[in-house]
Amino acid sequence: MSAHSPTPSPAAGASGVRLHWWALALPMLAFVFLLLLIADPAQAQPAGEESGIGDLVAYLRQLLFP
Repeated sequence: MSAHSPTPSPAAGASGVRLHWWALALPMLAFVFLLLLIADPAQAQPAGEESGIGDLVAYLRQLLFP
């Protein structure tokens, strides 16, 4: 005959794992932001024009690799 041990049950009144509000809000905010970036192609600029991102990358390259 084998011994049978009972499985532990959660405490009375415990509802399991609770998440903070930001644990759901931040991924949803990131998803919406990325969706808005790809959803509006009218804001796209031609590749030939200099943009703020290009200036930032050039500055970082100069800063990291003098």
